[in-house]
Amino acid sequence: MQGLVIKSTGSWYQVFAEDGETYQCRIKGKFRMKGIQTTNPIAVGDQVDFELEPNANTGVIDRLHQRKNYIIRKSINLSKQAQVIAANLDQAFLIVTLASPRTSLGFIDRFLVTSEAYGIPTSLIFNKLDLFSEHGLEILAEYKAIYEQIGYPCHEVSALKGTNIAQLKNLLKDKVTLFSGHSGVGKSSLINALLPGFELKTGEVSESSDKGQHTTTFAEMYNLPFGGYLIDTPGIRELGIVDIEKEELSHFFVEMRDRLNQCRFNNCRHVNEPGCAVIKAVENGEIGLSRYESYLSIYHGHDTRA
Repeated sequence: MQGLVIKSTGSWYQVFAEDGETYQCRIKGKFRMKGIQTTNPIAVGDQVDFELEPNANTGVIDRLHQRKNYIIRKSINLSKQAQVIAANLDQAFLIVTLASPRTSLGFIDRFLVTSEAYGIPTSLIFNKLDLFSEHGLEILAEYKAIYEQIGYPCHEVSALKGTNIAQLKNLLKDKVTLFSGHSGVGKSSLINALLPGFELKTGEVSESSDKGQHTTTFAEMYNLPFGGYLIDTPGIRELGIVDIEKEELSHFFVEMRDRLNQCRFNNCRHVNEPGCAVIKAVENGEIGLSRYESYLSIYHGHDTRA
């Protein structure tokens, strides 16, 4: 039988099958023998083939269909391995908050680099608009200006007040969308606002650490009543970059990409070389300083700061 993986719980996967039923499935042993350097060979969003086990309502996954794309991060505890967050996406929404907890520009940039590398269009969703002071709204405008001028759509919402939720529904309609972000940014509250009556568990933000408590333990895909799928993921505290060589990093900063053939040296690192078009653009204010600082941070391997 063929089906869509809609939830992963580590060793078991919920597969929505072509007969309209959902089956609990596990992986056939050979999946772990193919040298795949990920903690999870199968991810939410994958299309798979599986066989039902005799005298049981469970199945064994024996084939993974080719992926259109996927998004991946470094496993924090297993430095040589990576975790596939989700597969076969049409777009990703990075949920951002400027306080309680604060999403840093560095974290946003690492997520965008990863989504660029794997060909996944990404929008920034600024949540908790109801908490913004006048000064906070000024910072929000600065954040939005950085990303809108390089082509990333930005949207302001409040899950609590329902602000611009209808706008989000239009963006989600008929697409497979990944929701990602730090713990505590309000992913579950946003999903509850999008799906009234669904009532996902939401968590408080710790006052001592200003970090959210994990309320989503495993990635899960939800069928949207207005068309499309939404993939909720556990909150990401840190985001390590995977499988991107230093030499190609600048290709995934969209505002650098257009200038790469303008540098004096074709092997320019954009760090301190003379005649570097990227550095000149930073000095002229054509490339944002925060974006360039993120590039240097990732380039030099300081890429997991929250």
